Amino acid sequence: MPIAQGLPWTTDEPKCLIKPPVKKNTIPIDLKLHSDIRAVERARFAHQVAEKGRLIKQYKMERERQQKLEVEEEIKRLRKELIPKAQLMPYFDRPFVPRRSEKQPTVPREPKF
Repeated sequence: MPIAQGLPWTTDEPKCLIKPPVKKNTIPIDLKLHSDIRAVERARFAHQVAEKGRLIKQYKMERERQQKLEVEEEIKRLRKELIPKAQLMPYFDRPFVPRRSEKQPTVPREPKF
C-alpha cells in the first residue's frame, strides 16, 4: 500500500485568470407578428364601419326631421284652407220662377232579351 503524500508547497504567486471579454448587450429584433398587423387592420376596419354607421344614422335623423317639417307645413296649409269663410248672400230681389222644359219626354220601349 502506497503512503499518501501531500502536495508540495509552492512559492509561486497565484496566476491571475484572464477575464473573458464582455459581450455587448443583445439588441432585440423588431418583430412584426401577423397577429399585430391583423389587429391594426381590424381596428381600422372597425373604425370605418363605425363611421359609416354614424353617417347613416345622421342621414336618417336628418331625413326624419325634414319629413316632420314637411308634415307640419302641410298641416298648417290645410288648416289655413279649412278656415270657414263667409259666403255671399243670394239676391232675393228677383223671385225664382221655374220654367217648363222644352224637351220632349222620352218614349218608353220594351227591352230586347
